[in-house]
Amino acid sequence: MLPALLMALSGCLCLGLILLAFSGPSASKAKSRRIDGLKNRHSGVGEGAMQAQMRRALTQRDTRMDGYANRFLPNPEMLRMRLAQTGRSWTLGQYFMACIGFALVVALLLIIKHVPIVIALFAGLALGLGIPHKAIGVLIKRRVLQFNAKFPDAIELLVRGLRSGLPITETLGVVGHEVPGPLGVEFRLIGDRIKIGRTMEAAMQETADRLGTPEFQFFCITLQIQRETGGNLAETLANLADVLRKRAQMKLKIKAMSSESKASAYIVGSLPFFVFGAVWFMNPEYLMGFFQQTRLMIAGSVGLVWMGIGAFIMAKMVNFEI
Repeated sequence: MLPALLMALSGCLCLGLILLAFSGPSASKAKSRRIDGLKNRHSGVGEGAMQAQMRRALTQRDTRMDGYANRFLPNPEMLRMRLAQTGRSWTLGQYFMACIGFALVVALLLIIKHVPIVIALFAGLALGLGIPHKAIGVLIKRRVLQFNAKFPDAIELLVRGLRSGLPITETLGVVGHEVPGPLGVEFRLIGDRIKIGRTMEAAMQETADRLGTPEFQFFCITLQIQRETGGNLAETLANLADVLRKRAQMKLKIKAMSSESKASAYIVGSLPFFVFGAVWFMNPEYLMGFFQQTRLMIAGSVGLVWMGIGAFIMAKMVNFEI
């Protein structure tokens, strides 16, 4: 059992090194650094202290389960941000309990199927951390897509309000009450922050940090630069709405052109697991050797490593930065 575990761990380490070698410089991280540079250049001086004070206030309201989550979960601040991006009122403690629940259920099911305890615990830990993380990612992606789908229309509504003579703060409130869905919720939150004394730039930047979308960052930076340099804000926002519409059209065109390659990657990547599950359902004793015999465990670990490398390469081939 020990040689098999060492072989599996070395294979995972080798896979991580290969992925790091293939990844190279990340265009999305470089874009985020450029946006953060512009944001910091045009933001207020006391925002960092204010955000730190708000984080301390939220920490004091944490429950005991939230404290355990802060201690055991990796990067709790990032997890809080991800939970906020879903638009739900989930806490870090609830997320931690979901992870524990999935891990225990998976481990117990594997132990009932006579899988070795070490492998069952590792599989339960991996799925217990992976399933909630993936579910949160799906909810965030769905909400961001709903937001971006109506965002150009909201900017055009802002343009019409500005051209009719309304100030920008009132037009933000109009958008919050007229547009349904996540976009209306976020704009209403911006209006509420402005009413309690926050500056418009600070209120919008908080929303931009929570959403994490380049489209809304472009909107915030456009307003900040226009306030410093002056000019026709309605015309600037109209041009931004046109750019965002063309950006969305380009994304749809790329998605259509790469859909065949993505479907092939999904089929090739899921077929071995589907066959394994089907054979396990029909004759579980036939596949128990993968969890008991050292040679089969090493062969399965090497196969998973190479499948991970292939899936990574196929994902890079069909991933395009816009």
